[in-house]
Amino acid sequence: MIADLTGKRVLITGGTGSLGKVLLRRLLSGQAGDVERVSILSRDEAKQHQLRLEYLHRTNPTDDIVYHNVRERLSFHIGDVRDPASLSGPLRNADIVFNAAALKQVPTCEYFPSEAVMTNIIGANNIVRVIREQNLTIETVVGVSTDKAVQPVNVMGMTKALQERIFMAANLDAPNTRFVLVRYGNVLASRGSVIPYFHERIRAGQPITITDERMTRFLLSLEDAVDVVLAAVAHGQRSETYIPRVPAASITDVARALIGDRPIPTEITGIRPGEKLHECLVSGEESVRTYVRGNYYVIAPILPELMDGRNYEGEPLDRPYMSNDDLLDFDGTKALLERHRLMVDDELHLEGEILR
Repeated sequence: MIADLTGKRVLITGGTGSLGKVLLRRLLSGQAGDVERVSILSRDEAKQHQLRLEYLHRTNPTDDIVYHNVRERLSFHIGDVRDPASLSGPLRNADIVFNAAALKQVPTCEYFPSEAVMTNIIGANNIVRVIREQNLTIETVVGVSTDKAVQPVNVMGMTKALQERIFMAANLDAPNTRFVLVRYGNVLASRGSVIPYFHERIRAGQPITITDERMTRFLLSLEDAVDVVLAAVAHGQRSETYIPRVPAASITDVARALIGDRPIPTEITGIRPGEKLHECLVSGEESVRTYVRGNYYVIAPILPELMDGRNYEGEPLDRPYMSNDDLLDFDGTKALLERHRLMVDDELHLEGEILR
């Protein structure tokens, strides 16, 4: 069961990004109940303008309910999570907050670590600060994290790990608001991810570059990512972290499946700054307080004050949850890409756009 947000006012920070756009469509469609309003906060006026036009000018009859709801329920705010003042108004008018604002490109964060700190850490702290200092009656804040936050070796993961801790501790500092977290791996076809890059190289007849032939990654669709977020709202308790149980694949197999019979070679270029061979969604230390809940793993709070005497069903995990533990074989990887219409012979849907 996903969340029922009927009558709720929802704020999505970073709402013009990959996750924010799919989450917005799902909310306006009524799949999570009859929301009162959805507000988008981001600092990119061009993306906001494009998103507004995309909704107002669509005429697909199957999307009538979505585009009818736009005029009544969708609003936009130019602002930045780095600036508490620009958060004040949108937060004051929200019941549910999804924090999807982030600097998420691993190499970019390595070259500009202070910028990643400002958005991923200070931005999260500003949300908590405004809620606490203004005594706002926000019901739930969902922090969106990443597998790179587990045993982090790069700036992006380090800043996201600290964001997780900020939201966890906020359950003590702002006890009238429930703070929960979600963590997931690589999102298929999201902007800046490996699959659109492979598509571009293949269509140009250029070699596919792979940083290391041993590399593996968790893979899920944007729809799956939104499902995790809505499940956390529906069932998450204070300071819990929701993690999807999803397939993982070899990046070499992903490249082979996309190339098919084309005479396109692959080249090994070496690991990029801050890149891991394998990703981890649950560390060994976390596994002892990680439990199965439906289609998800749920990590119990690290702070004992937040356990509230709660008990978890079943036994905890007995090992870390790694991307190289249970890999899809080549046929399984190809089937996954075909199921999500990501093969090069198809149109590639990316953030609501179509790349041909």
